[in-house]
Parts: sequence; C-alpha cells; structure tokens
Amino acid sequence: MSEQEISTPSGLTESPHLVDPDLPEGWLRVNALDIDAQGIARRPDGKVVFIEGALPYEVVSVQVGRKKNSFEQGTVSEIYTESSQRVRPGCPHFGLHAGACGGCKMQHLEVSAQVAAKQRVLEDNLWHLGKVKADIMLRPIEGPAWGYRHRARLSVRYVIKKGEVLIGFHERKSRYIADMKVCPVLPAHVSKMLLPLRELIGKMAARETLPQVELACGDHVTALVLRHLEPLAEADKALLRSFAAEHAVQWWLQPKGPDTVHLLDEGGAQLAYGLPDFGINMPFRPTDFTQVNPFINRVLVARALRLLQAQKNERVIDWFCGLGNFTLPIATQAGQVLGIEGAETLVARSRENYARNQAERGAEAALAPTQFVARNLFEMTPEMLVADGTADKWLVDPPREGAFALSKALAELHENHDLRKGWKPPQRIVYVSCNPATLARDAGLLVHRAGYRCLSAGVINMFAHTAHVESMAVFELA
Repeated sequence: MSEQEISTPSGLTESPHLVDPDLPEGWLRVNALDIDAQGIARRPDGKVVFIEGALPYEVVSVQVGRKKNSFEQGTVSEIYTESSQRVRPGCPHFGLHAGACGGCKMQHLEVSAQVAAKQRVLEDNLWHLGKVKADIMLRPIEGPAWGYRHRARLSVRYVIKKGEVLIGFHERKSRYIADMKVCPVLPAHVSKMLLPLRELIGKMAARETLPQVELACGDHVTALVLRHLEPLAEADKALLRSFAAEHAVQWWLQPKGPDTVHLLDEGGAQLAYGLPDFGINMPFRPTDFTQVNPFINRVLVARALRLLQAQKNERVIDWFCGLGNFTLPIATQAGQVLGIEGAETLVARSRENYARNQAERGAEAALAPTQFVARNLFEMTPEMLVADGTADKWLVDPPREGAFALSKALAELHENHDLRKGWKPPQRIVYVSCNPATLARDAGLLVHRAGYRCLSAGVINMFAHTAHVESMAVFELA
C-alpha cells in the first residue's frame, strides 16, 4: 500500500489530501461513503474517522465511540452543512438512536445516490483488491425501493414484564428486537400484518417458545414459517388457522432444523415465482434460498443471459445452480446445460423443477437436455474441471464466500497445459456476486492468471436502503 492511500475497514480507499484545514475546530468534512454506509472524514492530523449517519460533502460533528491508532468510529451528533442527497427516511423505525431498527442503513440517502455509492464500492474493490478494471461499467439494475423484500427472517420475543410480543429485525448494534409496527421494505400486506401477528402470538400458550417467523412471498402465495421449540397445542394451531384464513397466508411449522419444515395443513396453492421472459415457473419451499427481490431477479436473469450469449450449439455450465434460477432459463437458449450445486437435496429439487417445466412447455418449446450434479464447489481441482468436460460458457453465482477454488483451478489449467488433456476453457464467463470483495479477488485470478479480460461489470440494487452490494461481471478469453 502506498503512502497516497489508506485502507478502510471496509476495503475502500480514499485520498488523504481531502483534509480541510479551514474548518472550525471540532467540525469534520465528509469526503466519501464506505461499504457499511458510514461517512469517511479526516481530522487535521490526517486520522480517518468513520461516521455513522453522515453523508459525503456534509460538515458534521461526531460522537466518537471507538478509537484506534489509525482510525476512529462514531455517530454524527450535529450537521452544520447538509448534503443535497439527504432525504427523510421512509420508515418511522429508522435512525441512529437506541431502539432504532437495524434492518436498513441508507434510508437517509436518496436512492439513486445509494446506487452510485454501491457502484463506487464495486469499482474500488475490483481495482484495489483484484487490480482489475472493467472495459465497460454496466448501467445499474434498479427497481422498487419499497415493498420489495419478499423474504425476511423476523425475530420474535415475548416480553414478560410488559406482557407484549415484539416481532421484527434487531435493533441497531444490539441483540434486542426493534419495536416494529410497520416495515415499508416488506410487501404492504405483510407490513400491515405485523401488529395482528404480534397480537396472535401473544394469545398463544407457546408464546415464550416461538423465537422466529420467516416470511416467503411467491407470486400468488404468502407463507409464514413459525419456528417453535416445543410441540404446539391444538388450541394454538386453531389460532394459526384462524389467522391464516383472515390474512390469506399459509402457515408452515419448523420444530427443529430447516429439513423439518412442513405445512400446518396440506393443500392450497403452491409457493412459486415466475420468470415470464423465459416461460419458466419456479416452485420453492419457504426456507429455500431464493432472491429477496423478485422484481430485480427477473431483470437480473434476463441481463445475465443476454450477456452470456448462449447458442443452440453450445454447452453451458451453471456453477452454484441452486434451484435452477439461471439453469432453466439457460436451457431455453443453449444446446446442453450442466447445473452443479453443493447439496444433493438441492440438486434433487433442481431436477424436479426442470422436469415440471419441461412437462408444462411441451415438445415445441422443450428445454435443452440438462443434468444436475452435487459437488463441493469449495474444493474444486483442475482434474475435476477436466472431468466435467469442455463448456463454451459458464454462469457462476456463488454465495458470499465467492468461487475461489473454481477460479484457482481454471487458472492452474491455463498455466499448465499438460493438465488439460484436450479440455478447453470457457470462452465467456458471467459471474453474479453478492460480495464485491470476493468477486474482486476471483476477478484478479481470472484476469491475471487464467487468461481472461473483464469486459464489463455493474451493480444490481437488490437490497435498496441497505449497504448490501450485488453485482455482475463478464469475462472473456483474451
């Protein structure tokens, strides 16, 4: 690291020449925003200060809560000069005060400015962590800023002293549950359900042993998964059924781990979401991993496939395929598809979704021949890549840990031709990421060791008002 830059805890960099010596004592000018939505300022001596609640170009005072030799962290205490991009938060539970909900960090920043900040995070991570610069920065994918969150895990607590139930996200920097009465990022019908849900659980005999309610919304069904530590009495089940009838929801019960999740009562519509651009319908269980934002997901899949450019004469591998969110749409365009995931149970579900969609489409719109296999993708080797056979294109959509082993194996094959045995690397890779740091790390391997160049990259605002950065990058053999 040179003397001209300093690394922040979030991995961003910032020039030290932005100190303003003319500011009155005690005031700081905010120069940037980090990945955790903290403002970044510098004291006259050059020391970096991370300020929660502050925005770029503001002049603020700060209440310091943490001091280190190289930096300080705190919260904004007063704003002298306000940013033009500061807006009134859309949720009454947002704030820096004790008891404020910790679910969103960026509601005080105008939505388009949030997206711009995330784009900067992606660019900074690619360059400073991977030494990679995309040829083209893609236009960000944006969508509804409110009512978008179709998946959520809400904590539940019965407060004995108050005789009331709390349901919601945790308070900011606390293990306590925020006293949430509404949540504007949830679908409107779910937000309106929070107070009735609190009342329901307050009436149940098991109220002290119900730690969590998980939400999963499909296109036509809303499911609630109730985690319960003790068997439910019939009277409590009757209360759940009454609530389900009144609010048009499905109750699922979870007595132990995710594998124990089951419907309270069999029957009813199936939980599913559609990808209408490809004529695909994706059934899922409420505890399955699916994208939180279905509006963005439809655009994300469409862009990924447009950038992948799969042809009818090509073979495509979808790494970390999940339930087939990308695999099935790819099968509408490619000639042959292989979907690979880590768990056999998940692979079995992918096969079911493929068979269901194949049956619904008929012979004229049949999907390409597609296989699904289970493999530990964090222990990939060059030999395993060769065994999977040559593919023209790859779609890579890993969890936050990224696809380091996969990228490293590809790099080793590029550097050692003797390992290939006739195998050829994919001409194009579309990499979808939920962590810009691991994307940048893997991009460095692909570009500097595996023979690729980064054609394009861009962000997807999957989680509006949060500091979460979803992104996409395209690599092509140089």
